[in-house]
Amino acid sequence: MPHKRVVIVAGGTMTAELLNLLDEEDYIIGADRGALFLVSHGITPDLSVGDFDSVSPEEYEAIQKGSKEIMSCDPINKDLTDSELALDLALGLQPESILMTGVTGSRLDQTLAAIQMMTRAQQRQVNCTIVDAHNYITLTGSQAVVEDRGYTYVSLLPLTPEVTGITLEGFQYPLDNATLKLGQSLAVSNRLLGATGTVAIESGLLLILQSKD
Repeated sequence: MPHKRVVIVAGGTMTAELLNLLDEEDYIIGADRGALFLVSHGITPDLSVGDFDSVSPEEYEAIQKGSKEIMSCDPINKDLTDSELALDLALGLQPESILMTGVTGSRLDQTLAAIQMMTRAQQRQVNCTIVDAHNYITLTGSQAVVEDRGYTYVSLLPLTPEVTGITLEGFQYPLDNATLKLGQSLAVSNRLLGATGTVAIESGLLLILQSKD
């Protein structure tokens, strides 16, 4: 059965405030220690998934009791991170959108892997967003409306070798038919002028990162 939105809560950096993003209609997946975070805050995951190698036997028992369904996998013989496994399961539900939180933190490898995984959703034409306490990250291959969500900066970074035809409207520093290549920081630390701004591109994949200190 398709769901409007699937929310993935992983075991990275999380705050209780981020749980305010959840809606009662969401299908919620807890990935490994993210499932424990949900259960310990009184939220019942629809599905908890992972190898659960980062939780104690007592914590795993709490996850089992607090989840509607649980899917445990071998921590040795698996090819996917817990977050990617959760994303695969989320995509299988054919949602309109996916929100991922707890996928960023001190592990830069895990953070970059999560950002790159957004392309998987993009290929399926599913809108995917990563949120943490300081960042709101989306990905576009065509056009996106950027809303003022209380973040200070809006930065654009190419996720393909080149992004062409970048046009910005409603930003302090506009662009008109610009090109960004990997390694360039031309579009870092822009600002919205009002409640919304528009980002349009002709080719490539462009990360839109709203951030604050």
